[in-house]
Amino acid sequence: MTKKVGVIGGGPGGYVAAIRLAQLEAEVVIIEKDSFGGTCLNRGCIPTKAYAKSAELIHQMNKAEEFGIKISEKPLADGEKLLARKKDVVNKLVTGIDQLLNSYANIKIYKGLAELEDEKTIKIQTDEGEVLEENFDAIILANGSKPSMPPVDGIDLEGVISSDELLELDHVPESLVVVGGGVIGLEFASIYQELGSQVYVLSSRVLKNADGEIQKRIASQLKKQGIKLYNDIRAKKIEQVDGKLQVTAKYKTKDKEEIVTGDYVLMASGRGPVFSGLEKEGLGLEMDKGGVIVDKDFQTSLKGVYAIGDLVKGNPQLAHVASAQGEYVAELIMGHEPEINLEIYPSCVFTLDEIAYAGYTEEELKEKNIEYKSSKFNFVANGKALCAGEPTGFVKILASPDGKILGSHILGPHASDLIAELALAQSSGLEVKDIISTIHAHPTLAEASHEAAAGIFDQAIHMAQPRRR
Repeated sequence: MTKKVGVIGGGPGGYVAAIRLAQLEAEVVIIEKDSFGGTCLNRGCIPTKAYAKSAELIHQMNKAEEFGIKISEKPLADGEKLLARKKDVVNKLVTGIDQLLNSYANIKIYKGLAELEDEKTIKIQTDEGEVLEENFDAIILANGSKPSMPPVDGIDLEGVISSDELLELDHVPESLVVVGGGVIGLEFASIYQELGSQVYVLSSRVLKNADGEIQKRIASQLKKQGIKLYNDIRAKKIEQVDGKLQVTAKYKTKDKEEIVTGDYVLMASGRGPVFSGLEKEGLGLEMDKGGVIVDKDFQTSLKGVYAIGDLVKGNPQLAHVASAQGEYVAELIMGHEPEINLEIYPSCVFTLDEIAYAGYTEEELKEKNIEYKSSKFNFVANGKALCAGEPTGFVKILASPDGKILGSHILGPHASDLIAELALAQSSGLEVKDIISTIHAHPTLAEASHEAAAGIFDQAIHMAQPRRR
């Protein structure tokens, strides 16, 4: 018997779930109030990567003489053309998702608002003004998230913006104050500093979930890039002074204040779940301000109703995690035993020196009293990195004494691509010896992962041995 499944939300969790359900021969209805692709495609991952590429090109052009190339004029970012290119990239990908969904005869698409009536029913108000109800055998909630604005005096002033609004600017600000040292804040800081803004970052803690060594090194790299970074500090108030925005911030551990001024203030303090359509009185959906509460299989307090992605309390806010959860729940609903490993997933930060990691940090291993060995290989000793003029950073592997990979951490060129090999090894239960025994092409950045793995057992060829006394 064919199952009918409703999906609320067409972001990276929702549309992937819908497609996987259709592949498994379910009858699928998906409701999206905006454009398909969700925050990631329309206001997050993809737009920022479009800008990040422009920032990278400016960075490379500013270093052109190192490569024997003379450029007569200093490269300048054109805000209007940056915005136009970003929109073009986004539109192409949104159109692609539309075409994908429409290619499945068993997926019905509604554009409009969805409201969960009970564990079997969704009320739909279409963009055309039609109101209807559909009944389902199962429902997947993939509402996503929105920027959260912290309680700071002056938060409503003109020019105090979220990441959504920053991505719609048609010019590069002369100066930008970023409040928040997480992924969103640091990515925008790195991008706009390179595009020509003077960026100030007010951070209570830089990348709190990253390995401690990466936290220290990325702070140093951001400062080297020209960013004014203030750590262990919190914004207290924002005021308009002489046509600019002045931010007063206080250190957490000392009685001292800092005052920074910019044309715009980006509030990058994180994102919160979107509860739209889920708050009907008496519904019985268990949730709090942190998100919807689910069990190990992402089923909510309502039987047959599942939640995935940013909507879920405590969930990592990563598009690829939402997509994996969408596939997992789709397979579960259709009676399959999902084989997706949801425990290991890479986290990536697209600063100018990229960051990527999977598994435990050193701090977590110490806290859990887990015995481990650490090996680190620096890109300065990697031929491909030197040829590319990108010798900063490292690959670091944490492993048990017998070689089980516990964590992988990369800071440097193409970290977001390099982490795939190490995440695959961890997810598949492979060990350090499996990486060591695999021939890696030369010259490539991936050799750094091979050397870091070999270093666990003191077998690295291009890693100098400590001096013996």
